[in-house]
Amino acid sequence: MEQEYDIIVLGTGLKECILSGLMTLSGKKVLHIDKNPYYGGESASISPLEELYKKFKTPGPPKSMGRGKEWNVDLIPKFFLSTGQMVKILLHTEVTRYLDFKVVEGSYVYKGGKVHKVPASEKDADASDLMGMFDKRRFKKLLLFALNFDIRNPRTHHDVDPHKTTTRELFHRYDLGLDVIEFIGHAIALHNSESYLDRPCVETISRIRLYSDSLSCRNTSPYLYPLYGLGEIPQGFARLNAEHGGTFLLNRAVDEIVMDSGKVKAVKSEGKLFHCKQLICDPSYVPNRVRKVGRVVRAICLLNHPVKHTHDTSSCQIIIPQTQLNRKSDIYISVVSFAHNVASDGMYIATVSTTAETSNPEKEVQPGLELLEPIVHKLIFVSRSYDGTNHFETECEDIKDMYQRLTGTELSFAGSRHQSHNSDDD
Repeated sequence: MEQEYDIIVLGTGLKECILSGLMTLSGKKVLHIDKNPYYGGESASISPLEELYKKFKTPGPPKSMGRGKEWNVDLIPKFFLSTGQMVKILLHTEVTRYLDFKVVEGSYVYKGGKVHKVPASEKDADASDLMGMFDKRRFKKLLLFALNFDIRNPRTHHDVDPHKTTTRELFHRYDLGLDVIEFIGHAIALHNSESYLDRPCVETISRIRLYSDSLSCRNTSPYLYPLYGLGEIPQGFARLNAEHGGTFLLNRAVDEIVMDSGKVKAVKSEGKLFHCKQLICDPSYVPNRVRKVGRVVRAICLLNHPVKHTHDTSSCQIIIPQTQLNRKSDIYISVVSFAHNVASDGMYIATVSTTAETSNPEKEVQPGLELLEPIVHKLIFVSRSYDGTNHFETECEDIKDMYQRLTGTELSFAGSRHQSHNSDDD
């Protein structure tokens, strides 16, 4: 085995595997090491079901759950916006060759104790019970403005300065009510706090465009989800890495990260020294260098029924905006099922997640759990990696930032070699 590498990557989480694959594509010699015997790290899919119960030190599973090997349970489930950055990365790297996707069937928002379909088109707005007649007109005008907006064409700005006008001022310009602002900001633009209202409106306009463009590709919702779970993504990038000469070592302990004058020089693993010019690693490999910025509480719920008021969909996202519960952060619920080959026939996996704000995080996810009742079994845990949102856009920003810091160049999707991705709903 060669001892000199351009880059060593520690951990096979989603971000680590994507960066590893991008580095090998750019001609770098990469060594990838993981202390675990499986791919995925914190974002792994656990299978069979018995392994999930073992991981949480819980007796079970009961026989009513079906065959354990039919389950693939994501520890940190997230969806893909179908025209979002994660899909662009998958297309750019051609990892889509190894994956099949299914469209998520519904996108919902919680208001006043009920779950409502998120309107993101004129047709949806007309049918929505989230707004009255006058609000529907105002919402449609804003939507039309956002969809026709072109940052390079001032004629589409309608006297709005996208870099100076705040989102709050833009909403006021269209005389939108608080209820409409809430679902636009949190369920369409997918902001996870209220701070966006006082930032330049160009960000929110582009987010509305992203949601609407993603929805127009798929009709039922803007989201995609891979068959067999998110664990397929790190494995797909591992295959890409291997195809381009990368080396993987799983189930291998890391003894030491060797530093010299403040710079990483090598990684010592099971007595062997591997030299490198750059190091990428997940936080668990350098606990003394990590600053705690927050905790996310997640509840994995196993169900034998679709979620109420979602029209019996086999998959959906539900967002509970923070203002509905007097919180600082939203609550997200993702639902997948046997339709995605992640559960036994007739069974569903729903995960409730949010940023922990108190010393009793289990109580914080309770409003989400109430929407899922009855629950066959729930497993609640707190993590410090990946945010509480149900989509990958934040992670993609991290990946692009790290790519630029590693290579000195921006990650560009121009001229991607592969222009379509697999979906059984294409």
